[in-house]
Amino acid sequence: MELKTKIDAKDGQQDLVITREFDLPLELLFKAFTEPEIVEQWMGTKVLKLESKKHGGYQIETSDAKGNVAFRANGVIHELVPNQKIIRTFEMENTPFGVQLEVYEFEQLTDETCKLSMHVIYESAAQRDQVLKLPFAQGLNMAHNRIQEILTALNNQKWKRKN
Repeated sequence: MELKTKIDAKDGQQDLVITREFDLPLELLFKAFTEPEIVEQWMGTKVLKLESKKHGGYQIETSDAKGNVAFRANGVIHELVPNQKIIRTFEMENTPFGVQLEVYEFEQLTDETCKLSMHVIYESAAQRDQVLKLPFAQGLNMAHNRIQEILTALNNQKWKRKN
């Protein structure tokens, strides 16, 4: 089965470009990255902090069934242009991956469709290649599928309330 989320990783480079088209209004997709309640739903994680503004910070974590922290990540939002762009750092705690820089660009295609382009820059090509050896593409595609499902349901509820 072909993944809807596309990853372009050129050999020997320390970055990659991720693209995905969504059957969602642009404003709704942008909320998936800026509203804690929606982030928690599609990521399946707890948002400890999310300051969706320039120079804002964020921290997320996932715990196992016993309450032990299994994953924690944080970063700083360097730029946030509503419905257009987010530039942020991303760091997974207690891993060898280091800090990465992420540039998210949101593009409206039609009234009901949009595109997300993510440019992710790692500290080195070797670090990027380590990440790509993980089930990274499948995990990202699953997360993007959840965004589509959750926001489609949210959009349908909103539409029903209007009528």
